[in-house]
Amino acid sequence: MRLKMYAMLLLVSIFIGASFNLAAYAVNYFSAPAAAAWRFGLAACIVLLLLLLRERMNLSALRSNWILFVLLGILGVFGFNMLFFEGMKSASPLNGSLIMAANPMLSALLARWILKESLTVLQGTGIFCSLLGVLLVITHGSWQVISTLSFTTGDLLIAGGNLCWALYGVLNRRFVRGSSSLATTSYTMAIGAACMIVFASGTPNPLPVTAIPAAAWGAIVFMALFTSVLGYLWWNDGIHLLGISRTSIFFNLVPLVTMLISLASGTPITGIQLLVTVLVILGVIIATVLARNAVRAPASSLSGRTAK
Repeated sequence: MRLKMYAMLLLVSIFIGASFNLAAYAVNYFSAPAAAAWRFGLAACIVLLLLLLRERMNLSALRSNWILFVLLGILGVFGFNMLFFEGMKSASPLNGSLIMAANPMLSALLARWILKESLTVLQGTGIFCSLLGVLLVITHGSWQVISTLSFTTGDLLIAGGNLCWALYGVLNRRFVRGSSSLATTSYTMAIGAACMIVFASGTPNPLPVTAIPAAAWGAIVFMALFTSVLGYLWWNDGIHLLGISRTSIFFNLVPLVTMLISLASGTPITGIQLLVTVLVILGVIIATVLARNAVRAPASSLSGRTAK
């Protein structure tokens, strides 16, 4: 079961990695609110239909968690995606994915604060490496940018979206009770989509709907079906089965996917971006694999002595 879950989370990472490139393309033809509204309006209809067919709407979960579902819908669906699409207007796909790659580290910090989970020295070292990588991306490796704090708007918007996504996972893990992953996904996505549709209704679109090319609509449909429906469902499954820390590890594969797609499309990769990729992945290895092994080693030694 866990192996299957890992495979599903790997696919989620691929879907999300592709979405940075697709979103950067889609916002050439849609306003950011419209792109998010179309994507999640379609996705919400699909997951609500699945909820009806599989769980007959699971109204008991809604009654028990409706306040939290509203909060999660605003944070993890509306907030995250509005900041994401607005940020992708000016941020490069690879920079966006590298900033989001700090999500496991941000989630670990929030889990320590909200869930009271312990944080080891190795985890702290990993957090430092990943956050250093994100700082390099936001500042483009320029000391002048660091000293003046003149970050680009797109980078900062995506960093804000990263915070929203981390809060979505931690609050979901901590406070949602008596709800399936499908019910949580369906209701939070429906609430977030409704907010996006209201917001988008007052925002002009760069082109009339009839003039938008089929490829741009294809990008929206891909993000709706794969990144939103399957991504949110499988991500919530992972949180419930593996916990927030292990699930969020898979976010660190996102920059690799985005980098490969960028290279395939002819976008040059800078030395800073390569360095950041190494730092972020190194941070995750230190904070997860090495830290977990360090915890297991004393436990194994203790059990061996007990057996003797």
